[in-house]
Amino acid sequence: MPLHLTNIAKKYNKNWVFRKVNIQFNTPGTYVIKGSNGSGKSTLLKIISGHLSASEGEQKLIINSKEIPIESWPEHIAYAAPYFELIENMYLEEFLEFYTKFKPLNKNITIDKFITITYLETSRNKQIKNFSSGMKQRLKLALAWLSDVYVVLLDEPCSNLDQRGIEWYKKMATKYSKDKLIIVCSNNIQEEFFFCENSLNIDDFMDSHNSQKNTLKSQT
Repeated sequence: MPLHLTNIAKKYNKNWVFRKVNIQFNTPGTYVIKGSNGSGKSTLLKIISGHLSASEGEQKLIINSKEIPIESWPEHIAYAAPYFELIENMYLEEFLEFYTKFKPLNKNITIDKFITITYLETSRNKQIKNFSSGMKQRLKLALAWLSDVYVVLLDEPCSNLDQRGIEWYKKMATKYSKDKLIIVCSNNIQEEFFFCENSLNIDDFMDSHNSQKNTLKSQT
């Protein structure tokens, strides 16, 4: 299942964030998008997710030899980022029951098992607004890893995680990244993308005169 980006560019006012991004992501596959602060990593990830429109270029998602309309991409993509909000007035179990009506969990992952995996057993009946930032981040990441989707997008996944949370994330990445397309955005924090086999540097596309076609590199 390839996800194609062809001559993707994003412009705000008169300023180009990046241009001429040409890449094909394959499934299964693990990729990291690196870049300096403000280079457009999150912007590119939002375009890949279908949540943000590109200023130029074309993107395609092919599943089982069928092209998926971009308005349907959210059904096949799970996305975790520190800036995404949860429904904070809901209790954890209530929230998971609501979420799974729209995006089921992986086969054999029940809500009870999900709560156990995230070490949130004692917070089952707690409102999400009372969670710590680390607990919220674990919840967001688990929703991405454990949803029944083809594509998982992770933006700075170790944000708000302490060392124990980072170790939990690394175990999740090792166990659940084998059969999906995983794309991670990172400020060069090794723990976030240790499992990624391919690397893309968004800084390569910041110059509007850049004609480079493909900077996917092997991490190994």
